[in-house]
Amino acid sequence: MRGFALVGALVAGAALTGASGTAVAAPEAGPPAAQVGATAPVNWGACTADQLRGVPADQVKFYSCSRYRVPIDHDNAALGTIDIAMLKRAAKTPDKKVGSLFLNPGGPGGSGFRMPIGAANYFQPQVLDRFDLIGFDPRGVGASNPLKCFTTQEDADDVFAAQIPVPLSRQEISGTLASYRDYGQFCKNNAGALLNHMSTKDVVRDLDKMRAAVGDQKLTFVGFSYGTLIGSTYTSMFPKQSRAIVIDGNVDPALRTSDGVQYDRERARGFEIALDAFLRKCAQVGPKCSFSAGTPREKFDEIRDHLRQQPVKLPDGSSYDINAFTSTVAGVLYSPTSFPPLADDLQALYNVVHPPAAQAQTAQAVELKVLRSGANGRADANPDSPYTGDDSYFAVNCSDKKITIKQEKVPEIAAKWEKESPTFGRYQAFSDVAGCPVWPVKKPDVYRGPWQAKTDTPVLVVGNFYDPATQYLFSKRMADELGNARLLSVDAFGHCILGDSLGVDKVTADYLIDLKVPANGQVFQPNVQPFETA
Repeated sequence: MRGFALVGALVAGAALTGASGTAVAAPEAGPPAAQVGATAPVNWGACTADQLRGVPADQVKFYSCSRYRVPIDHDNAALGTIDIAMLKRAAKTPDKKVGSLFLNPGGPGGSGFRMPIGAANYFQPQVLDRFDLIGFDPRGVGASNPLKCFTTQEDADDVFAAQIPVPLSRQEISGTLASYRDYGQFCKNNAGALLNHMSTKDVVRDLDKMRAAVGDQKLTFVGFSYGTLIGSTYTSMFPKQSRAIVIDGNVDPALRTSDGVQYDRERARGFEIALDAFLRKCAQVGPKCSFSAGTPREKFDEIRDHLRQQPVKLPDGSSYDINAFTSTVAGVLYSPTSFPPLADDLQALYNVVHPPAAQAQTAQAVELKVLRSGANGRADANPDSPYTGDDSYFAVNCSDKKITIKQEKVPEIAAKWEKESPTFGRYQAFSDVAGCPVWPVKKPDVYRGPWQAKTDTPVLVVGNFYDPATQYLFSKRMADELGNARLLSVDAFGHCILGDSLGVDKVTADYLIDLKVPANGQVFQPNVQPFETA
């Protein structure tokens, strides 16, 4: 099982925070990399204990850390520089080393710094033997000069608390839209020069400098989820510097960068496709799925429609509403291992909404296992406590996605989307489509194509049939849009697959190490199907 968090916005629109929670302490940065005509080498040094937490003592010797300096604006050195936090896991057989393998977990806003530490969970052993694995926090993320729109946690809490995931009443809708306007104003006041330089193109230019700085003539890269946009943008901008690029859980780069509204509409459909497949799988496996009695699709719709009208009162006195339900179901669809407890929770909720005859005591046993996972009470905070998160999610998406509508159109869009995507349409509309029209970025430098540049070796495009966040159609389009690509399809649920399908993992290892390109049109299986055990 993959050992890192795929942060493709489990709660769409949530501000993501850096994974480390603390500023990365590392050796002093080397000479500025922004010199004209020169690329300074990475100055690797020892990592701190916090950076290597969880690493066995006998493995610490393989790791080193650095901070690498890049310009805020690659075309205007006068704006100054920022430092990118990097972590390297050295190849175990350095005499047979192929080169460096850069990693990105997605998001946008996902911290990739510690990805090499868990790499054994999603790569075959020979990949760890033959590559220096390099994790990094992209600009504005985590420990790489985190972009911050707030100065205190209290201000952040006030703004985010007003953002309702599934706003239904006029008051909820107007309050949510107003909170996005407030968010934009805080970002305009506090985020600084970096705010206008958070596009994927900016990240890719950083990545190309890091590639040269570690001494690689060409880039070897694995990107998950949003990281597939980094990979595809890199191959389009720097095709001759692309060695081997694996992109898993793909976006549609052309649509995402040309029509962000339609992209998010189709993203909502992807969640619906995955949900429907989960419910059909539940019916198919019978008693292995505790929600299988009757018709799972009809039962799910009854729960959702009831929650849209009013929250349910649970036996412990608490209430459960449509916002928690929609957000959490969306998140659980990312991970097939959570399908059995999701089924348990859905049946428990169904028994509250629709009590079974002569089973009045059933509701007394309600204990939601995953559907309450985000419902922990807010801890007390010190007055004016510092804001420790970052605001990179919207900073990247509101740069990359072309969203030209006025914010006042969002309620109409939401009503339209929920007719075709009844569970996730409104939820998706009140994320980027609501926030980006009032985001204060001015003329970001965005790469919007062309995407057809031909790399020497085909890009490996991996897509699951029932991926909720990046539906399979996006992977097909990615493979079609790129100038030289090979599509690997997987008959699997969940978001991304490396580490969970031995067939894909073996093909990927051969590709990364020897540039062996797999045959086109293959369909792979996951190691374990939902409701089954290994």
